[in-house]
Amino acid sequence: MLPVTERDIRASFVNASRKEVSDLTLPAGFADLDWDRLDYLGWSDPKFPRRAYAVVELDGRLVGMLLQQAEQRTSARAQCSWCEDVMLTNDVQFFAARKAGPAGRKGDTVGTLVCANFGCSAVVRKLPPLAYEGFDREAARDERIRRLGEHVRAFARALGA
Repeated sequence: MLPVTERDIRASFVNASRKEVSDLTLPAGFADLDWDRLDYLGWSDPKFPRRAYAVVELDGRLVGMLLQQAEQRTSARAQCSWCEDVMLTNDVQFFAARKAGPAGRKGDTVGTLVCANFGCSAVVRKLPPLAYEGFDREAARDERIRRLGEHVRAFARALGA
């Protein structure tokens, strides 16, 4: 992901009101993020329980998404829809997002299961275990990185971005 500024992030939201955007708190350590190791930027807002944000590059522009965390955790061991990791050591949480534009104003939403700490970019960069003799672990990692980007961008498109 290319480095972005606070101003870029605030201007990117497609499904948030001006008030919601002005109230958002940037993630801790924002100034020190390693942008080369991020496929999207995601974080929970410490001031607003259950509110989270994700920002991704889509078709040459930045798209910010306001997410609402479900009140209850999933009872079964869920798989993140974005990184698709089956060996996760962290929780997966259901997030819903209001659609952009008229659809969102009338209450339409989309939802997804995502790593609760938005650590997908780190997860997909780990070398997978050796599946069989001759398995190309580097190629498998590159494919996981590519698919993560596809899944986050597909979610942004589903919002109407």
